[in-house]
Amino acid sequence: MIWDNNEDIRVEHCDGSRRGIQQVLDACREERRPYLVTTPLTYNLSPLTSILVPITMLEEEVYKAEICTYLARKTGAHLILLRANDYGSKAIKNTQRIITHIQTIAERTGEPITYEERIAKGDSFHIHKELPVLSSTLQGGDRGGLLILLTASREYGLDDWLFGPPEQYVIRHSQVPVMLVNPRADLFSLCD
Repeated sequence: MIWDNNEDIRVEHCDGSRRGIQQVLDACREERRPYLVTTPLTYNLSPLTSILVPITMLEEEVYKAEICTYLARKTGAHLILLRANDYGSKAIKNTQRIITHIQTIAERTGEPITYEERIAKGDSFHIHKELPVLSSTLQGGDRGGLLILLTASREYGLDDWLFGPPEQYVIRHSQVPVMLVNPRADLFSLCD
């Protein structure tokens, strides 16, 4: 597996409780490398065959292009780009930027990277609610080992403090491992 003895990826195990997941998220808040979070439900990691990459309107989503392309090249995994069903064009532009990156890397390296684009039912604010269900459906099919690749919240608002951030929800309810990347500081902007 790509994350066995790999210093490029941090692996964290937790008990699956809201508090346990939040402790892992807090401990990894300043982490610059991707981190994989597993729970007792997702601890048994199968060989990676697909990566589910939700894409929202936020600018930092494009950073996931580097990570998903790296993982796809190392494992041969198929990328499933799940674009938020937003009214505006930001999620569409982010998806196109990720596709352009994937195609550029595939051409440059000569390695085929397979991907597909899907449109989510939810918008950028609600896409995380459908990820556990969709991942169960995909994992149950011929996809085998699936991984969800998320961007961690860069700031916590009041609703995140009360109900937990979106990534906590996905980790708690998912039956597949979740890998997170923290937004880079140079991607912060006053307005998205």
